[in-house]
Amino acid sequence: MTDLADPSLASLALELRAQCAAELDDRPVGHFHDRPWLRQAFLRVPREHFVPDQVWWPTARDDGLHHVIDRHERPRAWLKGVYQPGASLITQVADGAVRPEDGPTDQPFTSAASCSAVVVDMLHYLDPGPDDIALEIGTGSGYSTALLAQRVRPGNVVTVEIDEQLAARARAALADLGLHPTVVAGDGELGYLARARYTRIISTAAVREIPQAWLDQAAPGAIVVTPLYGPFGHDALLRLVADGRGGGEGRLVTGVAFMKVRGQRTAHRSFEELGWPTVDGRWPAYADVEYRVTVRDSRQEIRIIVGTGLGADTAPRRPCVG
Repeated sequence: MTDLADPSLASLALELRAQCAAELDDRPVGHFHDRPWLRQAFLRVPREHFVPDQVWWPTARDDGLHHVIDRHERPRAWLKGVYQPGASLITQVADGAVRPEDGPTDQPFTSAASCSAVVVDMLHYLDPGPDDIALEIGTGSGYSTALLAQRVRPGNVVTVEIDEQLAARARAALADLGLHPTVVAGDGELGYLARARYTRIISTAAVREIPQAWLDQAAPGAIVVTPLYGPFGHDALLRLVADGRGGGEGRLVTGVAFMKVRGQRTAHRSFEELGWPTVDGRWPAYADVEYRVTVRDSRQEIRIIVGTGLGADTAPRRPCVG
């Protein structure tokens, strides 16, 4: 949680936030389009408040290592990184075994402050309302939670983080801004039964298979937004409408790249077993076909429907790590 006591840095933060919003305005689909509340929330919530003072930059240098940006040493560079729309800031490596003070690393990322563009786009597709009951999987820094709580009453927001230290830090950061959602330290794949049923469910970690608990805890017509790992070599953002009976149907809307929930980091089932079709050659662009996802009787199926592309994107792609 960062206090920008220097007036010039506080002014720079406001300037960079406005610039970032303007860049997101230019995105052709999703993001702020038809979501004025989301743009207002973005301008209202200080992203820098949720980013640790030391983070790893997501792009490796020539030495193959991811270097640390330290707010105290390079405050302006740190702030510019916070508000670069396509930059995810790595907040945890190797489940915390590697610390920022250990310096540059090539170890696997396990948590990040997802890039602004993806955070906003996911909330666009979630499209929550003030009266929704929302479940978020993967609290992380708490930034996405704060944006969500600008739209949904904070008392109706439950967010689950598997890492207890990250959960505690996010809880404190949210409270500093007067936001008091229910922050649970636990396994997000299990959802949070005590507050079900949910009308909005969003995951900031990717899954190979949609956890059944999410759909069991979803109300009829609930919107579920999650990155779904597939044979593209990265993830696709899934927007699914739950049927309230443990199933649902939806579509893949764009390409993303996220860290997986801990319980699904290792592939235990083939793509065929997870319901993916076989494609000869290159996978079709989202704008040209519809990737329809159906979950029935605890089994997911992905079908390619030709001629019904919805213009969500141009191709499966890897925009930034979430």
